[in-house]
Amino acid sequence: MTLESYIVLIVIVVMIVALAKDAMRPGLVLFSVAVFFMAIGIITPNEMVAGFSNKGMLTVGILFLVSEGVKHSGIMNKMAEISLPKQKGSTSRMLLQLMLPISALSAFLNNTPVVIIFAPMIKKWAEKLKISPSKFLIPLSYATIFGGICTLIGTSTNLVVDGMMQEAGYKGLNMFELGKIGLIIALIGWLYIAFIGHRFLNNKEKDKPQNSRIDSKEYYFNLLVVPKSKYIGEVVRKGKMSENKNITIVSVERDDKTLLTQNDRVILQENDKLLVCGFEENIESLLSLNGLEVITRGDLEKIMQSEDLQRIEAVLAPRFPGIGSTLDEFDFYNRFKGIVLAIHRNGSNITSSLNSERLRPGDSLIILADKEFVENWNDSKMFFLVSSKGEMEKPAKTYKIGWTLATLIIMIAGATVGQFLPTVKGNTPDMFFFAAVAAVMMAVLKIFPPKKYSKAISWDVLITIASAFAISKAMLNSGAAQNVAHLAINSVKQMGPTAVLAIIYLLTMIFTEIITNNAAAAIAFPIALSAATQLGVDPKPFFIAICIAASASFSTPIGYQTNMIVQSIGNYKFKDFLRIGLPLNFLAFILSVVFIPLIWKF
Repeated sequence: MTLESYIVLIVIVVMIVALAKDAMRPGLVLFSVAVFFMAIGIITPNEMVAGFSNKGMLTVGILFLVSEGVKHSGIMNKMAEISLPKQKGSTSRMLLQLMLPISALSAFLNNTPVVIIFAPMIKKWAEKLKISPSKFLIPLSYATIFGGICTLIGTSTNLVVDGMMQEAGYKGLNMFELGKIGLIIALIGWLYIAFIGHRFLNNKEKDKPQNSRIDSKEYYFNLLVVPKSKYIGEVVRKGKMSENKNITIVSVERDDKTLLTQNDRVILQENDKLLVCGFEENIESLLSLNGLEVITRGDLEKIMQSEDLQRIEAVLAPRFPGIGSTLDEFDFYNRFKGIVLAIHRNGSNITSSLNSERLRPGDSLIILADKEFVENWNDSKMFFLVSSKGEMEKPAKTYKIGWTLATLIIMIAGATVGQFLPTVKGNTPDMFFFAAVAAVMMAVLKIFPPKKYSKAISWDVLITIASAFAISKAMLNSGAAQNVAHLAINSVKQMGPTAVLAIIYLLTMIFTEIITNNAAAAIAFPIALSAATQLGVDPKPFFIAICIAASASFSTPIGYQTNMIVQSIGNYKFKDFLRIGLPLNFLAFILSVVFIPLIWKF
């Protein structure tokens, strides 16, 4: 190995650690790495910026606009209303009835808006039927992944790999080519979740039908018994007061001692600090208890003077500017005119000592604010908002649905048969061509707000993709990719290219669980290309494996954005994804290793 190879591999390891620790946004991490490689001469300035003009990257950006148009049209709301079972039935049947149309949508749209719209509606629907939403929200995320691996535009990673293939001089992927393996994995995935997987999502006590608070979250607050409070002298037995049965006093802190109330009889005194538990629907009444003052809520009195107060649940998106800061450091109240009552994270609810908690992507905030909060921030990329009603705003004009459907049909059909259409001055109409036409049509018809079009684009994703091309080029230029491929080949050289395909798949799958899927593809692609060259085989099966493995993120909530969204909404813990997701990862791996070489010959 050359010195440049060692440098590239070391920097790649540092990049993976930075992404896993969420040190900076993925786009900035990859851009910084690409700039470093350019600064030390491993790639040229032209190679550094080539990704920013890549057709695959630009297609991803345009498809953000198409997805925004679909979101505003109301098509997904209609599909949700149609696909949600009207009556309670077997869990298996209801899951299949939900997952199939969701996967169909996600095959052609960005997965994130699909989950954002469907998740609150599914939660409200499940609570209405007195069943646990936790049985359906992880399957919702997985269903979007199944759909995404079936088409060229189903996920940005497919377009990234397609772009890298064309950059390397190979023919790109057709619209439905990935469906040859994607549909197999989706079919097995649907059956696994419907009949086996959902059983790994344990029924907790709160999930029992007789409990009226199905999946209702419990929150903890620190309350102070103020002077002359009516609660002075109140007897607490087994955590309950005779005055208010809706809350539970977990403990009482007095004179640096902690008194547990479940086993002991405690008489409240002035200046006692209470750790109180209440369900989310009782938050407002808990906060308004006379004689008990909420600790560390300095702006509470200000917000309580507002009219039309609402309790809003908002999931922090990666673009939220306060990530890594505490509520005090970020000054949440003055920025958003709302009070954070609680933070829900990884199945736990944080409501005491909130001001010392550093915000993370995927945190679910319970916010007390007026109706203007939703109006101002509903379309912001800072939040994934979930209203208390669990419904999204309906489109103002029904004509949007018809025009949107027509536009989507033209885009999909055109991209599918574009290679057979007459060329335009030598240029074949392709996915980029028809996506651009669709986006402009939606803007002209005002299906999405044209003046706010830039808000629909996830610029960090685009920078991540563009920088990924430069990093892949650095791995090839330095010889690092060739050396890693040589190591992989030597470890299984007796077993042939299928074994190398398995290694490339596993490498990509592991990376996508801990870093972004596009970054995982950027690392795996040059290794796959070098391995195919050294073996003297067609690299296409390797490229297909990268597409599938980079999207098959089932075992962690951090590997895929939709997993992160449903984790907060569904009150899941990290281990819930491991229980249901690891077998699914294994199934996708086995199916890919068996069928990819059969469909695409080496």
